[in-house]
Amino acid sequence: MFQRIKEDINCVFERDPAARNAFEVLTNYPGLHAIWLHRLGHWFWSRRLFWLGRTVSSFSRFITGIEIHPGATIGRRFFIDHGMGIVIGETAEIGNDCTLYHGVTLGGTSWNAGKRHPTLEDNVVVGAGAKVLGPITVCTGARVGSNAVVVKTVNPEATVVGIPGREVVPAKCKEAMKEKHAKRSELAQQYGFDAYAVSPDNPDPVANAIGQMLDHMHLMDKRMGELSKALVAMNCEVKVKDLPELEIEAFAEDEQKAALERKQERDAFDPSI
Repeated sequence: MFQRIKEDINCVFERDPAARNAFEVLTNYPGLHAIWLHRLGHWFWSRRLFWLGRTVSSFSRFITGIEIHPGATIGRRFFIDHGMGIVIGETAEIGNDCTLYHGVTLGGTSWNAGKRHPTLEDNVVVGAGAKVLGPITVCTGARVGSNAVVVKTVNPEATVVGIPGREVVPAKCKEAMKEKHAKRSELAQQYGFDAYAVSPDNPDPVANAIGQMLDHMHLMDKRMGELSKALVAMNCEVKVKDLPELEIEAFAEDEQKAALERKQERDAFDPSI
């Protein structure tokens, strides 16, 4: 038992940079308290002492704001960050090394008996306010974005956002997306700026639009180069102009000012609050 408690405390330090010492974690993290009380309630429930199990669950909800049905099955190193408003249903199953943020619901979509709540495999992260509903499976290493509503099985290593939840970068496409992202970043540097937020897992439509524009510019430059070479080979006189140089000094000054402001905000921030 003490080994499991030590394991739970260590996983907090791994996933929450605000944790400062073991005593603070032990006394001030309601997510841990909810998990420990759930283990007691689950012990009663598995021995058919249903009333005692539900009573422990209700007491846990009263003091932590986290409702975990005593019938739910939870693996090792489960971490609940903040935790207020989390609801985990009776037939939910959670694997090892999973993380849930506040406002998450692992709920059912049917009143029929039997398996009606989701299964989270190992290393799953569910963002704040997300709803994972029904007897579906969120496979190993998947990520569910904040406020997403997931009603279908999620593939391993995929990222899901939106209502209803959709995989913004399916696992099978991640390597290809990473290669395209690297090309976009290289092209962006040639034009004198960094394509912020144009990343494989980012569903931001503006960032994606910028990425598409960079792809298009790269293709046009390549085609124009090929066309010029073909014309030269046909003994045509081609006047090739170099691209105008960008005056990036003004951008550099703005970036330095912005970086200084960000540093001042970080210095003024007290992580103990």
